[in-house]
Amino acid sequence: METLSKEEEDYPLAFIITIHKDLEMFVRLLRAIYAPHNVYCIHIDAKAPEDYRLSVERLVECFPNVFLASVSETVTYGGFSRLKADINCMEDLVRSPVKWRKVINLCGQDFPVQSNLEMVRYMQHEEWRDNNMTPGIKQPENMQYRTHIKHIEVKGDYVASLGQGHKKSPPPHNLTIYFGTAYYSLQRAFVEYVLTSSVAKDLLEWSKDTYSPDEHYWVTLNHVEDAPGSRVNGEWEGNIRAIKWKDQEGTAHQGCSGRYIRDICIYDVKDLSWIIEKNSMFANKFESTSFPEALDCLEQWHRQKVLQQASVLIKLSWQLATEVNISTATVTG
Repeated sequence: METLSKEEEDYPLAFIITIHKDLEMFVRLLRAIYAPHNVYCIHIDAKAPEDYRLSVERLVECFPNVFLASVSETVTYGGFSRLKADINCMEDLVRSPVKWRKVINLCGQDFPVQSNLEMVRYMQHEEWRDNNMTPGIKQPENMQYRTHIKHIEVKGDYVASLGQGHKKSPPPHNLTIYFGTAYYSLQRAFVEYVLTSSVAKDLLEWSKDTYSPDEHYWVTLNHVEDAPGSRVNGEWEGNIRAIKWKDQEGTAHQGCSGRYIRDICIYDVKDLSWIIEKNSMFANKFESTSFPEALDCLEQWHRQKVLQQASVLIKLSWQLATEVNISTATVTG
């Protein structure tokens, strides 16, 4: 509950966290990234169980700088609702009294690799100080079906193509559509641009019947020359996420020690050395039940690093675990 350095205090961050399951995973994520000078908007999927929502509400009430999104979406994988969840939090965050500098979006299965201090320094590096981070490229031909053909979202279930007979109109304002990750680091001025500019609003409206619009919306706007912090020549730069995609096995990584779900690795302990070496801001994905040791180890490693970097006096209660010398411990019974 204390700021660990003036450097971090002078550069407050905003976080958007979208969740729908695995309460323990969310609690541990929030514990790892929490700092009293930052601000956190939590979007709970409207279809999440009521007891889950109540548990999150009770936790959030403990912190003045953590709040629930004022509007909850019924989120569908690949749907516009996923993008709208981030927009809803952004509308809340710009009204926050915290004068945050950049916003980072997370899901409930992310976990930090960099400390808050390292993230602040990374985003203030010469390459990123005046720029948003939205890794991506001009939309490849094999991804054009997402925005060339109309799709329909069956709320909370799936997104379906309407077929070749339902082609979409060209994007508004003669925009070039890009394709990239749904994860970002965005300047506050860019967020205000997203919420107020006609270009951003028209692209948002146009994106309603596309597939997985969060993978084209942010990166497309970040290639608009007039957008604050835009990176018109940017491609895949930006070390935001460590993700093991199945189709990148043998190139970007040497396999998943856990298991693949939707072609993304759920990490086990043996994946941690790759994650730490990659040193992204966050790693995705973890589950608290499938491979709990992986989360335990990374959480302990991350906390030790955070405390080692602190410029204030460390309290014993900030340690996640206490080392015990087994050889001198007295075993009874």
